[in-house]
Amino acid sequence: MNIVCPACGATNRVPDERLHEAPVCGRCKGALMAAQPVELDDAHLSAFIAGTGLPVLVDFWADWCAPCKLMAPHFAKAAGQLPLVRFVKVDTEANPQASALNQIRSIPTLILYRGGKEVARQSGAMPAGELVAWVQSQLG
Repeated sequence: MNIVCPACGATNRVPDERLHEAPVCGRCKGALMAAQPVELDDAHLSAFIAGTGLPVLVDFWADWCAPCKLMAPHFAKAAGQLPLVRFVKVDTEANPQASALNQIRSIPTLILYRGGKEVARQSGAMPAGELVAWVQSQLG
C-alpha cells in the first residue's frame, strides 16, 4: 500500500499487514498513520490524495467559521475511530487553489476520496458518531 507522508510528501510503500504498526516515513521519519488529522496546503493536497492508497477524508474549513470550529474536535475524534482512513484539514482562506479545484461553495465541507477520486461529499458540521457512520456507509 502506498502512503504519502503528510510532512515531506514522500511516497512510502507499507505492507497492508503492517499498517497498524505505526509506520514512519523512510525520508523524514514522520508518522504515516497517526490517528489524528493532518493539515495540508495547496501544494501538497492533490499529491497526497492521488498517492495514498487508503481513503482520504478532507475537511475544508476556515478559522472564522463557527460551525467549522465546533466540528474540529469531532473530526479529530472520528480520526481516532477510523485508523484506515487518512483525515486531512485544509484551511480554505490560506489555500484558495485547493478550494477552487474542489469547488468548495460552503464550509465546512467534507470530501471523501478513494483511489484518488471523490466518492462522497457532505456540507455542514457533524458530531463524531454521525461522521464515522457517514464515512463507513460511503466505503461500504
